[in-house]
Formats: sequence, structure tokens, C-alpha cells
Amino acid sequence: MSKKSSNFAAHFVLMNEFLEQEEQILRMIKTVFDPEIPVNIYDLGLIYGIDINDRVCTITMTLTAPSCPAGDFLVEDIRQKVSSVEGIDTVNVNIVFEPEWTKDMMSEEAKLELGFL
Repeated sequence: MSKKSSNFAAHFVLMNEFLEQEEQILRMIKTVFDPEIPVNIYDLGLIYGIDINDRVCTITMTLTAPSCPAGDFLVEDIRQKVSSVEGIDTVNVNIVFEPEWTKDMMSEEAKLELGFL
């Protein structure tokens, strides 16, 4: 095996591991539910970004309203569940309000579940 093909193989393995880790994080996020809404926060459209860098996962998200009483609960639930993913040591959750969340950000499944379709 040439050095070039060896580097490619190593890169492919690392990329595959990264994608698998990202998929596991997404699976965990989909188990987080707002206590007042029977749809997970991902399908609600509350997750704006997931960044993984050196065993640290940073999640950028919003809430359905700035005064959402479940905000602290959701952040803690995300931290606990995502930190259980192998290779993740720290989970940071950044709450943002721009862009402002609207019902249009929900998945088709969420809209159907909540009677918006």
C-alpha cells in the first residue's frame, strides 16, 4: 500500500468515526422533549447547529419562546444525554434567539403530530 493510499484509508476511517459520533449525538438529541410538547426538540426545529471539536460538543439551539419555563430542563437533559456519547467529554449548549423560532422550522412529522398539517 502506498503512503498516499494509506493516508486516504486513515482519513476515511476518521471521517467514518466522526459521522458515526455525529449520528449518535443526533440520536440522543432526538430523545429530548419539551415537557409541554410531545415532539422532540430536533423535530421541533430548535437545534440550529452541532459542532464537535476535540471531544467537546457545542450545540446551538433556541427555545420556542424566550421565557420558556422548560429551558433549564432542556439544557440539562441535552448535556446529560449527549455527554453519554463515546468520545464526548464536554457538552456546551448555547441558547440563541436569532433567528427567532417559528412553526415553519418544525419537521413535517412534528407538524403532523401537533395538528398543523
